This record gives sequence, structure tokens and C-alpha cells, in this order.
Amino acid sequence: MSDRNKIKDNCFALPKGINWCPMDVALKTLEENLNTVCQKKKISSITSEGCILAKPINAAVSNPNFSNSAVDGFGFGGPAFEGLNKFSLISGTAFAGKPFGEEIPEFHAIEIMTGAALPPGVDTIVLNEDVHLDNKSITFSGKLKKGSNVRLVGEDVQEGDLLFEIGHRLRPQDLALLVAAGVKTVTVYKPLRVGILSTGNEILDSSLSNKSDLKKSMIFDSNRPLLSSLISKWGCEVIDIGLEIDDLKKIRQKMDLAAEKCDVLLTSGGASAGNADYLSKLIKEEGELYNWRIAVKPGRPLAMGVWKGMPVFGLPGNPVAAYVCTLIFFYPAMSRMAGSGWLEPQAFQMLANFQKTKLAGRREFLRARVNDLGQVEVFKSEGSGRISGLSWSHGLVELPDEALEIKKGDQVKYIPYSSFGI
Repeated sequence: MSDRNKIKDNCFALPKGINWCPMDVALKTLEENLNTVCQKKKISSITSEGCILAKPINAAVSNPNFSNSAVDGFGFGGPAFEGLNKFSLISGTAFAGKPFGEEIPEFHAIEIMTGAALPPGVDTIVLNEDVHLDNKSITFSGKLKKGSNVRLVGEDVQEGDLLFEIGHRLRPQDLALLVAAGVKTVTVYKPLRVGILSTGNEILDSSLSNKSDLKKSMIFDSNRPLLSSLISKWGCEVIDIGLEIDDLKKIRQKMDLAAEKCDVLLTSGGASAGNADYLSKLIKEEGELYNWRIAVKPGRPLAMGVWKGMPVFGLPGNPVAAYVCTLIFFYPAMSRMAGSGWLEPQAFQMLANFQKTKLAGRREFLRARVNDLGQVEVFKSEGSGRISGLSWSHGLVELPDEALEIKKGDQVKYIPYSSFGI
């Protein structure tokens, strides 16, 4: 089981006097109270893509670990060269992987291939195409600096150099550096185990139901596949806790199951403070619950709780609100708990291709995308049940807490979904 002693029962408690919680206060509370909960393991470097480092990594060998030729050409030694240069040619060739051990005398040259170790006495290479070859000599004209076309030992990485800090998520290009620097194994955090649970009497599991099962007031559960795919893209282990009706006993069983298997639970539905919100009622009575009324649209109700040592993020039931709250609140929190530190998405200032009047009092996120002219346009509706707007959009426009009027051509803050790793 994960190191749950790092999660306190009151880790989600907001500052005193906070009722309607500004988004920045909510994010700061998460940042200050969450820590890494994942255990560590040692794995092969070549299978570590997507993993988060639990220990810093230093180079085991230099890269390159010997000085070599960067081109196919002819190698020789000496100071700077200019004018007409002529060298006697040594018989033989220096090939990659087959060192030429003889020392090359002054005013002599040897043919050398890309990647071949520099023979003793060679410190400069001239390209094949710049040379005139005449039996036992080569000539070339023009300036050539000493050390041209040579890759010196350790010029990329020196043995012992720090390659990556703790918390770095390894990418495909990082694996190439690890291998080149002789790093055989790395210590990483095990993937964060994220449980996904949907609740509600009106929800049908689409994998077990079809169109004929739909009744009036019933809908397919789109949140669970949405959240599961998001969490999977973030390198977490998804644990499907399933779908449950509004029944305290059955929801308790699901919560207990999650506490045994998961590091953190992500729920949708039943998270507000109404009479039918059984999930929040259960956590409040038997765990620790903090109902956050966050000044954000879409979203607002966000239940944060702890159940038997397991953090619980209770998302709104509407798909768009659940999606946006997952990106804004759970993404950086997940990153912190997984060992990668607190991540903030990269945003860009872009020109608006829309108009909007906004009242003061809460942060707003609009589904958006960039048009062919490089301007940001927004989805036609702000309704949090309009799932088609998620597919239509490529990112979010973030509007500040204060009142403002946006006109076409004004600058707005655009956050592409790629900034959230999706």
C-alpha cells in the first residue's frame, strides 16, 4: 500500500472564513497539502518511458566516450590551416568500431569514416568533397580550424554529470540519453493508482447496456470512460470501481474497495450537498469531507475528502464540468501525488475571434480552438452538458475573476489541451 501517512485527514481544509472559494485559493490549498504517495521501484532504462524518476540520474560514462570523426573524410593534426594544404596519405582507413592504432605523423593524413576513433596524432578532419585525391597525397585549399569535424570525448555529457532531477517524467528522447550515458537502471515511482467511480440512479453503464435499455430520465455514463482515458494518458494506473446507484450501503462497499486498491479516488456525481448526494453524505458521516464551492465555471461544487486514508476528489456530474475540473484541479494534484511535482499548464496570449460580456466573481473556462487565421474561437454554447463541445475544442480560454467585455481582436488566455498532456 502507498505511504498514506503523508495524507492528513484535514489536507483539504480551506482557510477559515472561506465560503465561496476563489480558484487560486483552491489550487494553493491542494499544492500545499498534497505529497507524493507512490512507492519506488528499480527498472531497466530502456523500459522507463513515461515513468517519473524517484532518484536523480547521473551519467555513468561520457558521451561520446572517445573522440571521433563527425564526417567521412581525411584526418591529420596541426594548427590552423589556410591557403593550399597538401598531406601525404597513410595507407589504410580508420573505420568506426575498428580503431587505427598507428600514430599519424606531421604532414600526413589518413582516410577516416564517420564515428571512427581519432588515431593518435589526428585532431582535425577535412570532408571528402573538399579534397583532391592524387595517388598518395591529398590537397585542399581554404581555411580550416583545428578541431573541425571532430566530436571530442565528453563534449555532450561528462561522466558524473547530472542528467535528470527527481520528479522528471522520462520521454522517448530521454531514453536515448540514458543509454548513451551508460545508465542501465533507474529508480522510478510506481504509477499512481487512480480509482474511477460514477454514482447516480439515472446512469447506465454503456458497456453493459444498449439503446433499448434507456428509459426516460436515464443516460449513459460518459464520465467514466472520459476520466479513465484521461488518467491513462497521464501515466496512471486506472482502476475501474464501476457505477453505483444512490444507495449508502452499496456506495460504502465501493469506497472500501477503492481504499484497498487505489492511491486516490476520482468520482463523478453525488458530490454536492443536496439530499440525493449520497457520496458526499457518506464521506461526511464516516470520513472527512470538505465541500468546496469554487468560484469557477463550469464546475463550482467540488467535494474533497479522505476515506480510510485515501484522498477522494468528488467531481460535478455534468461531463463538461467534470472534464474541466479534472484538468484544472486534478491534473496538478495528480502530478504532485505521482511524484512529478506541481504542474501548471502552459498558456498563450492569442487574439479572440469572439465577443463576450463577463460578470465579476468567478473564473470562467470556455471550450475553444484556434482557427486558420491563428485566432481563438469558442464553442457556441457554454452549457456543461454539451459534450460535443469537448470534441469540437482543442483547448480552453481562461477568463479572469473580474468583470470584462471581450471584443474581437482582444487578447485572451488560451490553454491548449496539449498543455495538460493530452
